[in-house]
Amino acid sequence: MSARLCIAVHDVAPATWPQCARLFDLVDALGAPPLTLLVVPDWHAQGRIDAAPQFRRAIDARIARGDEVALHGYFHRDDAPAPHSPAAWLRRRVLTAGEGEFAALDADTAESRLHAGLDLLRRQGWAVDGFVPPAWLASAATRRALQRTDLRWTSTHTALVALDRGSEERIAAPCLTASPRSRWRRAASRVFLHAGLRLTARAPLVRVGLHPADADHDELLACWREVLTALLAVRRAATKSQAISALVPERRNRKAAVPGGISQ
Repeated sequence: MSARLCIAVHDVAPATWPQCARLFDLVDALGAPPLTLLVVPDWHAQGRIDAAPQFRRAIDARIARGDEVALHGYFHRDDAPAPHSPAAWLRRRVLTAGEGEFAALDADTAESRLHAGLDLLRRQGWAVDGFVPPAWLASAATRRALQRTDLRWTSTHTALVALDRGSEERIAAPCLTASPRSRWRRAASRVFLHAGLRLTARAPLVRVGLHPADADHDELLACWREVLTALLAVRRAATKSQAISALVPERRNRKAAVPGGISQ
């Protein structure tokens, strides 16, 4: 299978671990494909990961079976000054329920949080190559700050982005995710997820984003089981770092083979 699939579990933290464990059980029962765990160092300021030894041991066990850890904000809470425009209010307060921590940060604050989060995760002995901003929202200043780290990749809602010495290379990667915040959102999500299978069938890379709150609703878990079963039947699962490592050289080789394309 040449088509790829990246499955990420968002908002992984001690406070969300019981819900994350249900998601892991769901995916592991489908063949235990490798996952990208988006770890939040201090989710909603409810407890840092370095104060949770049982959580750290559980992550160690997940890594040992093939998962990877990526940084997912620091607090996963938007504490920047309130938005002033209707569009910014919609983006930061309605669509994301105030979770877009890096949506409006200045460069210094963003860089400080990135380095603090990376340092905390790496002190646990975890290799961390990627950063996913909460709610996929990153200010222009955050994107500049990312270039001053040693991270290899980040992502938006529609793409994986390889980071390389001040440059970016975007890889189209549509993401299937659900919104469990209300009954009507969950019903709409189930329709969207099944439609997404058809709409992304020809995409070389598809991503799945699972959230802890998904695990609170049996009907949503059942839908995810159907969707993941269908995806895993036709796609090779990989962590996001593995996908970046495979796809970036492939893209560059194709460009180099085209007259006038880039050379290696």
